[in-house]
Amino acid sequence: MSRDRRRPARPRPGKPAAKKPAPKRAPSKSAPQPLQKSAQPPSSEGPRRFRLGVIPGATPGKWVDAWKERMPRVEIELVPISVAEQRDVFGDLDAALVRLPIDRPDDLHLIRLYDEVPVVVASAESHLMAADRLTADDLTGEVLITPLDDVLGPLALPTVAPRFPAIQTTEEAVATVASGVGILVVPMSLARLHRRKDVDHRPLESGPVSTVALAWDRERTTADVEAFVGIVRGRTANSSR
Repeated sequence: MSRDRRRPARPRPGKPAAKKPAPKRAPSKSAPQPLQKSAQPPSSEGPRRFRLGVIPGATPGKWVDAWKERMPRVEIELVPISVAEQRDVFGDLDAALVRLPIDRPDDLHLIRLYDEVPVVVASAESHLMAADRLTADDLTGEVLITPLDDVLGPLALPTVAPRFPAIQTTEEAVATVASGVGILVVPMSLARLHRRKDVDHRPLESGPVSTVALAWDRERTTADVEAFVGIVRGRTANSSR
């Protein structure tokens, strides 16, 4: 008596048996996750401003240009100040270009920058303008105008005082000498600042120089102040202090 032996069905050629998908495994908490591209985090350094006081005649242009190139995140603001008020501005300013001497210098850091030669300002038609340089003797008997914002102080020249009231500003004094009344002695930068077609100036030999300096409060020496000092002293961006 024969037994019915059934063989298991074979898959047809060309049709491989389907495989069951492998179950998904939850990612291990300790496994490293792929990095996701994200925007560069914002700088923690907020915008700030460096406030620099500037007396009349000072020309900080080259230092300002270097600052803008080296410190693009910090705006520099130039604040005009007068010589009369220059000692009282350091509560509001980071630093200032001042004229020496200055009151209470021990409270400040001072860096002498340059000395300005004095010049005689007179009418373009004045006989004094015929010379290339002037001496004190050349000014004998001339009417010397000293405005109230004068920065040189007593000059000890053989001149005479004007008979009219004191003039308030250097700019007004320049306008007065343009009319042929008197002369004015100022640092060269102020003569250039108030230049007019009807006036001219000549260097005064052995006259008192005016020193321009960088000053800042000893108690407020910040990183920005040190950066500006480096620029003024000619340090490059890679120079060490």
